[in-house]
Parts: sequence; structure tokens; C-alpha cells
Amino acid sequence: MRLPFVLFLLLHINLLAQNADTYQIRTVAFYNLENLFDTKNDSLIYDDDRTPDGKDNWTKERYLQKIENMSRVISEIGSTDNKTAPDIIGVCEVENLNVLEDLIQHTNLATYNYGIIHFDSPDERGIDVALLYKKSAFVPVNFNSHRLLLLNLDGKRDYTRDQLIVEGLLDNEKIYFMVNHWPSRSGGEARSRPFRLEAAKLNKRIIDSVQKLDTYAKIISMGDFNDDPIDPSFKKILQVKKHYKNLDSTNLYGPMEKLYRKGRGSLAYRDKWNLFDQLYMTSSLTDKLIQGYNYWKVGIFTPEYLMDPKGKYKGYPLRTYAGGSYIGGYSDHFPVYLHLIKKVQKL
Repeated sequence: MRLPFVLFLLLHINLLAQNADTYQIRTVAFYNLENLFDTKNDSLIYDDDRTPDGKDNWTKERYLQKIENMSRVISEIGSTDNKTAPDIIGVCEVENLNVLEDLIQHTNLATYNYGIIHFDSPDERGIDVALLYKKSAFVPVNFNSHRLLLLNLDGKRDYTRDQLIVEGLLDNEKIYFMVNHWPSRSGGEARSRPFRLEAAKLNKRIIDSVQKLDTYAKIISMGDFNDDPIDPSFKKILQVKKHYKNLDSTNLYGPMEKLYRKGRGSLAYRDKWNLFDQLYMTSSLTDKLIQGYNYWKVGIFTPEYLMDPKGKYKGYPLRTYAGGSYIGGYSDHFPVYLHLIKKVQKL
């Protein structure tokens, strides 16, 4: 009499398995690579310190170690939920296209077959932003670099990083990715704030221009904004919302504010955590009624090996240089990421 029950139970489990939803996950990440310079002296930028004869004694061995470190981190971001390297990665503080090619060709990343979208910025330090993407997941269609025009207190041009926007097909769905590295807090937060407000205005103009053509465009903006989620650039200019419920089509959603209010951060300074590294998005990525990819979850990638293991900076990001000395770490920022998810149709 027990055999029919066992058969019924097996049949029931099989039916549940057949009816279970399956999902495709794509990971979007951002990482400030903290001065990823090659060893060559470029007379057009201020890279003298990062040369073999410079203050940092930036040798080929140290450069190759930096490439190995960065490639390892990138290969693991978000892999707890998605058992692979990120599909889309925004990066900043890279000197040129050559260092990006060395990065994606390292054995830690080579198997993923990443493509690169990069423009040279007019930044005086010679650092740029770029987008890396798995060619198997994303096909770029159009991309542009937008210049941020700033004047300092003396009325002279203050050169900074461009803002990059890339339109493409993520598994045949149109999605836009923006990569940012806004002006730093050099000279103090209040004094430098107007520069970041201008950067936020440019970001908003770019997003508005896309939404003017497509109200429900799916846009993810990421970067090192040098501002926290609660700062005026996000709250007054971009008007990024903390909650995704009851958003209209033009609203922007910032999932990282909740992490910030819980005390989480991507970098630390004088015993205070900041969450300058962020991702935010148009509301269309939170609307389950819109087909295709939707936002699932966000995170800060903080494995133990990325943290300083001892001393007064214990738990802080383990840097390449600290106190003027080479320690062979990673970056002064932790990477951040989000997962997109969509239901996969059964065959």
C-alpha cells in the first residue's frame, strides 16, 4: 500500500520542479581602481609619481601586482548570488586604454572575454572612467562621453573627468549604463560642493535627454560620486528616492541610501564611513509590470582580503600605498554592485 504513495510523492515533486520559475541574473558592478597607472611617463598629464623614478617608485613588478589584484577582485564581485564575474563593470581612476587591456587580459579575467568602452578625459591627473562588459551578454549600440565644464574660484577652467553613457542590448534588451567620477572633496566638502552639484546637473541632463525619447528607458548610473546618498547632489538635483514604491516614470531610485543609513560604506576617512560609490536607476527597473530585467538587490563587496587586517585602520579598505609606503593592497574603495533579474521562459 505504501508504493502508490511514494509514486504519488515523486510525481508531485516532479510537477513542482517543472512549474518552478527560473531566472536569469546579470551583475552590474562599479570599482574605483585607485590610480591604475602604467609605468610610462606621459608628458601631458601629472603621472610623474607613478613611474619607476617617481616618488612612488612605481615599477613594472608593482604594476603587474596591481593588475593581478584588481583582476582578482573584479572576477569575484557579486559572485555569492551569481556564480560568475560581473557582466557589466564601471571603473574609474584608470590612466588609459592600455591598462584596461592589461586588466581584462589577465588570467583572472581573460576567459570572460570582456570588451572595453573608454574615452580619454581632460582630467589633469590623467585618470578616466570606462565600462567593461562581457561580449556574451551585452552588445554596445551607441556611446558618448560628456564633458563637465567647471571654473574654479579664480575663474579658470578646472579639468575633471567626463561622464560616460553607453546604450546597448543586455540579452537583446535595451539598457543604458552611465559611469561617473565626480569632482573630489579637495579643499573641503562645502567648498567643493558646487562642482558636484554641476556634475549632478549634467547627469540629470543626460538622463532627461534619454527619457525624452523613451519615457520608460532603463538607465543605471554608477560611479564614485564623492557624495553620499543623502547629499544635495542626490536629494536636491537628481531627487533620487530612497523607496521604490509609488514612483512615477521620471523618478530615480537609489537603493544604497538604506545601506548608508545602516552605517555601511565603501571608504573610510578619519573614523567615518562614506558611501561615495553608488548605483542608482530609473524607476522602470523597479516596475515589475515592465517586461525584461528588473532590479533585485544591491551590495558592497567586502571580503576580508580587501580589508586592512590590523592597526588603527583595521577594517578599512587595504590600499596600494598607505602613509607614503607601498603595502601592495588593492584600493582605497570597496566595489559596489547590483543584480538584475528576469524570469526565463521555459522551452
